[in-house]
Amino acid sequence: MSKDNIAYHRTHMLPEAPPPATETGAVKWLRENLFSSVGNTVLTLVAAYFVVSLVISAAPWFLNGVWDSPSLSACREILDGATGACFAVLTERWNQLLFGFKYPSELYWRPTLAFVLLFAAIAPVLFIKYLPRKLLVVTGLYPFVAYWLIWGGTIMVPVMALLGTLFGVMVYRRTMTVSAGVAVLAGLVAALVFWWASGLVTGSMAGVMALEPVPSRDMGGFMINLMLGVICVSLSLPFGILLALGRQSSMPIIKWICVIFIEFIRGVPLITLLFVANVVLAYFLPPGTTFDLILRVIIMITMFASAYIAEVIRGGLAALPRGQYEAADSLGLDYAQSMQFIILPQALKISIPGIVNVAVGLFKDTTLVSVISMFDIVGMIRGPILASAEWNGVYWELFGFASVLFFIVCYGISQYSQWLERELQTDHR
Repeated sequence: MSKDNIAYHRTHMLPEAPPPATETGAVKWLRENLFSSVGNTVLTLVAAYFVVSLVISAAPWFLNGVWDSPSLSACREILDGATGACFAVLTERWNQLLFGFKYPSELYWRPTLAFVLLFAAIAPVLFIKYLPRKLLVVTGLYPFVAYWLIWGGTIMVPVMALLGTLFGVMVYRRTMTVSAGVAVLAGLVAALVFWWASGLVTGSMAGVMALEPVPSRDMGGFMINLMLGVICVSLSLPFGILLALGRQSSMPIIKWICVIFIEFIRGVPLITLLFVANVVLAYFLPPGTTFDLILRVIIMITMFASAYIAEVIRGGLAALPRGQYEAADSLGLDYAQSMQFIILPQALKISIPGIVNVAVGLFKDTTLVSVISMFDIVGMIRGPILASAEWNGVYWELFGFASVLFFIVCYGISQYSQWLERELQTDHR
């Protein structure tokens, strides 16, 4: 037999060869996402052309920007006919954009500290799966601490408010054996009675651990938008859940009250409710009654957002199969237990995109308070800043700065909601 006919057997494995350059790294991503077909290639090239053109056109405006100037006219003298932004308005008026023009500058540390503590307060709620449940105590204490820091005054006011809340919760738990509706009503009445009685105590202890009081009319800037956004979103979610459950209730009176409230609020523009809070609501109060404007606005915006969240959650409840309700009944759970442990967790999971959409829209709608003479960041730009002789005519820089602030907050909310949806995903697609 010749040597050419002898079979060859490999005695060792060949080393792994690297994948082709077109199947790995940036080249693969570009090929699959931007140049996967003729149509996508054309769209990619057209989009790239517009993006490059936009960057080339806007680059001089940013690169030649002036950051140190006392007025718009001085900015133009520095630019000497060149294209450039006058960012000096931001360095000169940053405090008014963030805190308003009346909030005492020596007290800026108080709302700043309240803003920093906000992240520590919401972290146990947003990441409850990864943080100890004991940290929820920080979340519960935060509203009272933040109120004391921002508005000032004696610490006994938030302390009594906290004690009244705890008293209401205790009464609610004691009466849960009767029914859920009676328990909620009893807890609310107990808290209101406690708060009314505590007013007699706090009046005589005005100097106890008191910070310099700051009235609501002295607050403004982006601080107002954050306050309204955080408070109204936090309050509208539980109220929206109650309205959604009430609309599906088998009790006709509760059902029709919720239906009328939801349909009426959803049929009225938010700006109309803000005018009601600013002007009309005062006519229904006794003469000489002082009702804080920020509190009135919070009530109206919360009502508005609650109606929309109620419909979002009702959609989540309707999306659940009937078998989930029957499973809760088969376990012997009453209405409150079945809603708490089986129905609502699934409905809220389904409703996450809709709830986030309402929250983002609500936060942006806080700028509407500028039409009722509240100097939020848009009110500050349209009012004191642009009305001043130094900065009359500066628009892009100011409104661009406001847009960046709102984008950061709204984008953060959106990214968290997407992360939460991935965390709660139970299927294996």
